[in-house]
Amino acid sequence: MKKTLAFALATTALASMAQAQEIDEFRIGILGGENAQDRLNSYACLQEYTEEALGVPVKLFAPADYNGVIQGLLGGTIDMAWLGASAYAATYLQDPEVVEPVLVKVNLDGSIGYHSIGFARKDSGVASLEGMEGKVFGFGDPNSTSGYLIPSIEIPQQGEKITMEPGEYFGDVVFTGGHEQTIVAVFNGDIDGGVTWADGQGNWEDGYNSGALRKAVDAGLVDMNELVEIWKSKVIPEGPVVLRTALPEDVRTTMTELVDGLHERDADCAYNVAAGDTLGFQPVDHDTYQSIIEARRAVIGE
Repeated sequence: MKKTLAFALATTALASMAQAQEIDEFRIGILGGENAQDRLNSYACLQEYTEEALGVPVKLFAPADYNGVIQGLLGGTIDMAWLGASAYAATYLQDPEVVEPVLVKVNLDGSIGYHSIGFARKDSGVASLEGMEGKVFGFGDPNSTSGYLIPSIEIPQQGEKITMEPGEYFGDVVFTGGHEQTIVAVFNGDIDGGVTWADGQGNWEDGYNSGALRKAVDAGLVDMNELVEIWKSKVIPEGPVVLRTALPEDVRTTMTELVDGLHERDADCAYNVAAGDTLGFQPVDHDTYQSIIEARRAVIGE
């Protein structure tokens, strides 16, 4: 028994040493959606667990926009990220071999979908998209699934007059820079309405169970009782956690297992990383995102 245990420990130590020799550091990219410091704080626990698991320094990167993470993955300066479905599609369309989707967030009901949520201030009198005619509508980021791609397809289907061209139906259509920026801009009255993401489960006043609204509530940025939902998309597949395929296989295995078990190991850390209440993560593959890839190819081209 003792010899077997000693051998196992020695094997683990040798594997860790070999792993450390294969990579000098590990880089995690964090998509936009909230301010950079809050994103770094949310991922600090995962950074610590990763350093412990890999035995190398771990750096977090929180670029100003989604494209910063996409280009980091494509250029090899970022090793892992939790992408939105459209950001994964963008990465895949530019280089189908550069990353592999490995895990997806699981909602409290066991589903792996979420929604783009249209919203406005309650005191604006806007209760639906019909009330947004002539008003300013805000998208988040051009590479966001819920903050641009899906609403740009589904919202014009809500009425013959509705288009996404500035000045045609909406008085103006603007990009705010991210989900948090959209939420704050609507809440402060800087724009009349916008879209963000949420699992659509739980209570509106909590910002639902998970998503950008929940993060904004947790950060004390908004009072959901001052906001009203004016539109909700069909179900969108949650974006994948991706790993660069050029990473050593043992590194990819270690990181997949780490994130997969994060909820069981540290529920608070999983809450921070997953933007709210979840059951954790489960395996996913490329096929889950084929419809989003085709939608992005049709709307954006890449």
